Amino acid sequence: MDTKMTLLMLASGVAVGLGAAFTGLGGGFLMIPLLLFLGFSAQKAVGTSFLGILIISVSALIAHNKLANVDYRYGLLLGIGGAIGAQVGARLIQQVPTESFKKIFAGILVGLAVYLFVKK
Repeated sequence: MDTKMTLLMLASGVAVGLGAAFTGLGGGFLMIPLLLFLGFSAQKAVGTSFLGILIISVSALIAHNKLANVDYRYGLLLGIGGAIGAQVGARLIQQVPTESFKKIFAGILVGLAVYLFVKK
């Protein structure tokens, strides 16, 4: 990896960390489009994004814990369910071509945006 790419990834990480800690969306909604734009396959973009999200999430958890903003019981239940779903999802994405993944991901983002925009 060259210096330009290293700086781009660090700067992107800062932006994603801010967005993830502020919104609670995990950062993948920002990281994955960036990685796809840089030429990563859908599978590699998702896997790489999860490593970044893990690091960002631990840091955000520490910060939110200091502010007493963590419900550990529900967080653990969500995490257990999410771990099961992640195992299934990682296998499913192997069957989805990158071009199809881009369309599915864009649809999810548009749906989420519309929901948040019209929700009272």
